[in-house]
Amino acid sequence: MDKALYLIPVTLGETEINQVLPSYNHDVIVSIKHFIVENIRSARRFLKKVEKSIDIDELTFYELNRHTDRNVIGEYLEPLKKGLSVGIISEAGCPAIADPGSDVVALAQKQNIKVVPLVGPSSIIMSVMGSGFNGQSFAFNGYLPVEVPQRIKALKKLENKVWNDDQTQSFIETPYRNAKMIETMLSALRPQTKICIAAGITCPEEYIKTKTVEQWKKEKVPDLGKIPCIFVLGK
Repeated sequence: MDKALYLIPVTLGETEINQVLPSYNHDVIVSIKHFIVENIRSARRFLKKVEKSIDIDELTFYELNRHTDRNVIGEYLEPLKKGLSVGIISEAGCPAIADPGSDVVALAQKQNIKVVPLVGPSSIIMSVMGSGFNGQSFAFNGYLPVEVPQRIKALKKLENKVWNDDQTQSFIETPYRNAKMIETMLSALRPQTKICIAAGITCPEEYIKTKTVEQWKKEKVPDLGKIPCIFVLGK
């Protein structure tokens, strides 16, 4: 296996590994001894889920999250200079997509280090796939403002991009605010604008539905207060 920085996708919830990750990922993971992770505890749990025989004590973990000093990231790539591969593990989904791992990848590219993204689930991509919206031109916008006036302004800006540029717009919300986000969208957006609610993707509780604002107002939306959710706007 080539020496490289491997971007290792993680399941999006309590999903069976073989349902969303190819066997090749397993072979790569068991060959790596150095991992850059968002959370060491959950990374260890994921690795044990991939392969029960992995000796966690033999592995080295480098934590990378919003609290990490960006000046030390370069040290995380040192094993590669010694001929050892390094893996990046996100908390969920694909590393470097709406994820701090992108800082490491940028540095690796700058240092001409081989970068290998592995196949795995991405809620951002899969929500667009399941929406029925334009998949040629789309954008992910992260979190929208919490304050209602700013949130409405942001929603209308995204809605205008949908109608003026035919560009699909998606964003995420903290699960406990999902209901409030839906309420705000239904009150602020045009009746004919379509909303796809994509929750619990790849998990047993998966829920993906697309309807117009007008139709959603007549629909009973399930309780999504504890389920990760991507909202997608289209026409």
